[in-house]
Amino acid sequence: MIRALMAGFLALAALVAPVGAVDIRDVTSPGGIRAWLVEEHSIPFTALEVRFEGGASLDPAGKRGATALMMALLEEGSGTLDSQGFASARQSLAAQFGFDSQDDAVTVSAKMLTENRAEAVALLKTSLTEPRFDQDAVERVRAQVISIIRSNEKDPGDIASRAFDQLAFGEHPYATSRYGTEKTIAGVTRDDLIAAKAAVMTRDRIFVSAVGDITAEELGAMLDELFGSLPETGAVLPAPVVPDITGGVTLVDFASPQSVVIFGQRGIKREDPDFFAAYILNQIVGGQGFASRLMDEVREKRGLTYGINTYLVSMDLAETWQGSFSSANEKVAEAITVVRDVWARIAEDGVTEAELDAAKTYLTGSYPLRFDGNGTIANILVGMQSERLPISYVNDRNAYIEAVTLDDIRRVATRLMSPDALRFVVVGQPVGVDPAN
Repeated sequence: MIRALMAGFLALAALVAPVGAVDIRDVTSPGGIRAWLVEEHSIPFTALEVRFEGGASLDPAGKRGATALMMALLEEGSGTLDSQGFASARQSLAAQFGFDSQDDAVTVSAKMLTENRAEAVALLKTSLTEPRFDQDAVERVRAQVISIIRSNEKDPGDIASRAFDQLAFGEHPYATSRYGTEKTIAGVTRDDLIAAKAAVMTRDRIFVSAVGDITAEELGAMLDELFGSLPETGAVLPAPVVPDITGGVTLVDFASPQSVVIFGQRGIKREDPDFFAAYILNQIVGGQGFASRLMDEVREKRGLTYGINTYLVSMDLAETWQGSFSSANEKVAEAITVVRDVWARIAEDGVTEAELDAAKTYLTGSYPLRFDGNGTIANILVGMQSERLPISYVNDRNAYIEAVTLDDIRRVATRLMSPDALRFVVVGQPVGVDPAN
C-alpha cells in the first residue's frame, strides 16, 4: 500500500509546476553545509539532489572506471544490510535512491515520503558512509559494466564520440569513457573503490538542493545527518584542458549502410559574457526543433539526413561546440559540405531578425516547462549551483535571453564560427569522403 501511495505522490508531483517566480532559499546547516531549498508542502514528499564535483575525472591512472563502478555499488549493500537487504529496506520505505557518475561529478538523488523521511535518510546515510563493497556484488556489477563497455564498442554513435574525445583531449581524462576499458575495470579492487569514494565524496565539493515538504530547519538537520561525517577535502581536480581540435575529417571504418557523424570545434566558457549570445546562436544553427538552419539545409531542402543538431558542451574543465547526424553512406560527403557552407555563411553574414526572434520565443517559452516536478526542479537547482550561477538566475534567465541583440549574434558568430576549424568524425563506410580534407 505504501509503495502505491508513493507512486501516486510521484505522479502528482510531476504535474506540479511553479507559478510565477520560484522562491529559492539558501540554507546553511548548523554544521556549515549549504543547500538550496524550494518549499512545497501541498504533497507530503521531498526530492533531494546532491552533486559532488570531480566525478570520474578523478580516476587514477590505470584505474579508469573505478568511480563509475563505485557509484553503481552504493545501492548494493551498506552497514549491516547486504544487497538484497538494502533493496528490501528501501522498498519498505517507498523511497527512491539513484547514484550516478559523470566526468565532472557524481550524483545522488533521493525521493522520500515525509512520514518515512527520518528512516529513509538513515538508510541513505549508510550507503554514503558505510558501503559494503561485498565481493559478490562487486563482481556482479563489474560484469554489468563490462557488458556496457562491450556494447558501446559496437555502437557507431559511441565509437564516434570516443574518437572525437580522443582527438580533442589527448591524455586528459575527458579523452576516455568514464566506464574505462575491460582491462582497467578488471583491475579495480575493493581498495580502489574505497579510495575512489574518498577522493570524490567530500564536503568541500558538495552541492545540494531540496524541493518539497520540508522546512529550512528540517533540511539543515538532514544535511548534517547525511554529510556531516564525510571527509572535509578530496583529491586534487585535474587541470583544465584546451581542446586540440583542428579542421578535417577522421574516418573510422564500420560496416553499415549509413554513417554516424560527429563534428565540432572549440566552444565557449559558461562564464563568458558572450555565452547567452552563443547559446541562442546554437539554437539558430542546429538547436532543438525543426526550425534550425542546419535542419532546413541538410534535411528539408536536400533530404540528406533524418535529423541534425548542434549543442554547446560546457564541461568543468573544457568547452566544445559539437553537432551530430546520421546519413546514408552515399550522402555523407554532400552533408559535410553543406554543414561547412552553413557554418561559413553564418560566420560571414550572421542570422536574420526572424531567426533571432524565433529562437528567443522557443528558448524562453520552453524554459518554464522544465520545472515539471520536485525531482526535476531539484536537479535544475543543483546544476545552477555547480555552474556558480546566482540564486536569482532561475527567475532572471529569460531576461538574459531577451537582452541579446542581432549585433551580439553577428559578433559572436564571427568570433566563434570557423568552417576550416570543424573536425568531422565519420563512423561508417562513406562514399567520396576524403580524410585529407
